[in-house]
Amino acid sequence: MVNAAAGLTFRDSTDADVDVLVALIESAYRGDASRAGWTTEADILEGQRTDPAGVLDVIKGPDGNLLVVEREGRVVACCQLEHRGTHAYFGMFAVSPDLQGAGLGKVVIAEAERRARQDWGVTEMHMTVISVRDDLIAWYERRGYRRTGKMTPFPYGDERFGIPQRSDLQFELLVKPLV
Repeated sequence: MVNAAAGLTFRDSTDADVDVLVALIESAYRGDASRAGWTTEADILEGQRTDPAGVLDVIKGPDGNLLVVEREGRVVACCQLEHRGTHAYFGMFAVSPDLQGAGLGKVVIAEAERRARQDWGVTEMHMTVISVRDDLIAWYERRGYRRTGKMTPFPYGDERFGIPQRSDLQFELLVKPLV
């Protein structure tokens, strides 16, 4: 297998990255293009996953940023890291569909955890995942995250987050100790 970490560059995003990040996130989760990878949400949500304003809000946020991952000058992955007191929040995680399944996601999440520990001294990483995404939750569990059973409602009626194709969507909090 190819070394997933080979040739990767990690950096904080800037305003100039907004369009490419929106395209990456959309390609990983929505529409037919997302079906090339395994993280697609196309069967449970239509419409957009994010938009330029949402990405810019994360970039401009006072307590975090979007981490951009490049290989040979091409943006191949990203994730949100936000400092929230004693823990960090991990979100907006996307890997280019044509690179999914080769270990790149494992490298990105490990770097995000390392940065959260080193930069903020936090002891936990939190994330929320749509509770019906069993395959994705299992992937996170293999990385040390645990299900908490704490649920928050999906924002039905707010098309900024997509158009639900089922009525049972909610977010579950996953937590991992960073020790």
